Amino acid sequence: MRQNKQQKTEDIEIQEIEADEDETGIDVDETSEEETGESGGFHINIHLVILGIIVALVGFSAYRLYVWNKGVPSDYDPNYQTSDFDIEVMDSIIPLAPDKLEGHEDDGVTTILCLGDDPFSLNQGEGGLAEQIAKKTGATVYNGSVTGSTIAMQYQTWQNWYSIDAYSFVFIAQSLASGDFSVMREAATYSYDEAVPSTTEMLASLDMNSVDVLCVMYDASDYIQMHPSDDPNDPYNILAYTGALRTGIEAIQEAYPHIRIVILSHTFCHSINEEGNFQNGDRADLGHGTISHYWQKEMDVTMDCGVSFIDNFYGSVNEDNYLEYMTDYIHFNDDGRELLADRFVQCIFPNLTNAE
Repeated sequence: MRQNKQQKTEDIEIQEIEADEDETGIDVDETSEEETGESGGFHINIHLVILGIIVALVGFSAYRLYVWNKGVPSDYDPNYQTSDFDIEVMDSIIPLAPDKLEGHEDDGVTTILCLGDDPFSLNQGEGGLAEQIAKKTGATVYNGSVTGSTIAMQYQTWQNWYSIDAYSFVFIAQSLASGDFSVMREAATYSYDEAVPSTTEMLASLDMNSVDVLCVMYDASDYIQMHPSDDPNDPYNILAYTGALRTGIEAIQEAYPHIRIVILSHTFCHSINEEGNFQNGDRADLGHGTISHYWQKEMDVTMDCGVSFIDNFYGSVNEDNYLEYMTDYIHFNDDGRELLADRFVQCIFPNLTNAE
């Protein structure tokens, strides 16, 4: 009886609690979890997330700033000294204008005429400069060079007691343009060079209409023989280096406009002083400038005349490497001649170089 009464009392209390839950809509278990902060799931605090992102960004920025300030390792040594300088090669390769070929009949054979002095005339044969050009291009090459000749003349008119003047570039060019080789033939009889008569006859008999390229290279003999580098009062003075070069080029251009003219500059060389000692040609002024002055004047003329210029002074045999390519103060060895031939082919026949 007493137990039944106690049971009824507990049932009434449970009913009152359930009624309270129904009225408020609040789960007693959920409320206690919120109040105590205890839950079976993972609770994320958005404020802590934002703070973490800010800290990460600040840390990353600080690291990047540290790396930027530190830089990267460099092999630069401020105490290292060198005499070497960057060299800019001054080639000026100008194609022949199409209108210059109007009326000219192409025979289908590439023919090159070489004019010059010792670079072409000495050591002819398999290792010769003209022969190297022929081998590397597959062209028909004629060698009209004469040892000891120059671009400019020594005297205003030819003197039989100074026969070499008849084989200067300006005189040969004018003879080719006019077709008159009488003076050259007479000069050949005074020459001690056995090759001069045959060279003269080859030039006299050569059909210039078959020539496609005129390749001209003289060493620095005009500088060494102290020919004036130029004449400001007469740009066509044949006693001056630039005047003779300009006169010869224009004579060929007028007579044979279809011929592409290519001037190969002289290279570095020495001169010899009165004591017999070598003098650096780029530092010794013999009266009309150093060889670099002559080089500049030569390039100026080619620009004026619109012909190609291959810079051998800086681009081939220079002050830094001349010992590898020269036999003495001015003449070339086999490697030097091959280097000059390679430069010519690279500049004028680049398709042959690329094909290799």
